[in-house]
Amino acid sequence: PVARGFVVARLRIPRVASRRRRPASVPGVARSPTSRESGRSSSRAFSPNAVAGDASGSGVAGEAKRLAVFASGGGSNFRAIHDAIGNGKINGSIELVVSDKASCGATEFASSNGIPCVQYPDKEGGGEDKGLGRLMRALGDQHRVDYVLLAGYLKIVPKEVVRRFERGILNIHPALLPSFGGKGCYGMRVHEMVVESGVRFTGATVHFVNEKYDEGRIVAQACVPVYPADSAADVAARVLKSEHEMYPEVVAALCDGRLRWGEDGKPVVWTAL
Repeated sequence: PVARGFVVARLRIPRVASRRRRPASVPGVARSPTSRESGRSSSRAFSPNAVAGDASGSGVAGEAKRLAVFASGGGSNFRAIHDAIGNGKINGSIELVVSDKASCGATEFASSNGIPCVQYPDKEGGGEDKGLGRLMRALGDQHRVDYVLLAGYLKIVPKEVVRRFERGILNIHPALLPSFGGKGCYGMRVHEMVVESGVRFTGATVHFVNEKYDEGRIVAQACVPVYPADSAADVAARVLKSEHEMYPEVVAALCDGRLRWGEDGKPVVWTAL
């Protein structure tokens, strides 16, 4: 079924005839033609109207993107993305999982699926830089990562990683940013704040990551109701379901080159009418 309730930038273009039809997953948002349809190669990164991210410099049209997932807990969004890749909805592969914990649900799932893991920060075995050099090598030459996806990672992403993957790191936050965001706003704390505030709607936000907490450009949001009798756990379950629907859709757009930056510096998802 088509996930409902996504809010993204809206750009409309006519469908271009193609032998390959790719169904729209985000209602009411226009998909750009692929490079095969338009007869042009896709534009390159880091300028207005350019394909988002692509810090690695690979970016060949149709080429599967190499992804790294950062997670600290059970990794349910990681699993949702992994499932979407297995179902052919995302043109990518998860090459690396990074966690601040030696063992957690995300690393256990990664290991069971043959995905290598790196611990960061590693206070015990990482040396003076807590494993930063090892992390940068893993993201770079070892696994040639194109994009980084945060999925419940509870540590600060090093500025070296943010700068290396400018416009190439996505995060999902369990509220409608800029509300209920910033330092200390994560996990169940966010939902407790939502319930205590008395708001009647909350949701999830996918945004790009910069060097400030939850201040990167918003890509998409999903809205869910908050009922008067809801507990924080009730809200958390409702929001998590929307996360599992929305995050893979945005990652798919990123990997397809359909997530582009406008002249105003805002990211836009394109899809077919």
